[in-house]
Amino acid sequence: MLEIIALSCLAGTLIILYALSVIDLRDRLLPNELVMGFMSLGLIFHLSTLFHYSSFTDMALGAFIGSGILYVIRGAANAYYKDDTLGLGDIKLLGAAGVWLGPEAILVAMTIGAFIGFLHGMAIILRTVGNAKVGMDLKKLSIPAGPGFALGIVMTGILQFWDIKAALWP
Repeated sequence: MLEIIALSCLAGTLIILYALSVIDLRDRLLPNELVMGFMSLGLIFHLSTLFHYSSFTDMALGAFIGSGILYVIRGAANAYYKDDTLGLGDIKLLGAAGVWLGPEAILVAMTIGAFIGFLHGMAIILRTVGNAKVGMDLKKLSIPAGPGFALGIVMTGILQFWDIKAALWP
């Protein structure tokens, strides 16, 4: 029975991360209800795998590192640009991802997600400049971070939970 719960949590997480990405691209918003659902599925997953992948302490530390680092980056960027640069939803998303991934893997997911966001931004710049054939004011460029982070979380999760079959059916 626990195997079905664990696999359902993984499937639900993919659906939630997809929904969060679509909403963030469309509305520049990561709804708290979906982020909390994502985090809750992480808690249930680790309970149903009997903490095979992460202990409760690692889950808490992962959440602290994921949200803490992004919160510090947000504070520094807001001070520098004198404007909101990173939404609190992104901070909560990485905190929830830390519950899933633990303290080391959340750093990997954050790095991959930031790189994907960079590539997304470069694609928008190239498309905009190519279509308009003029320069672009990069200070006005706004790119949602959630989709990049979601892809980073999924990619890191695939690596982390690759042996799920052996963990559930030893």
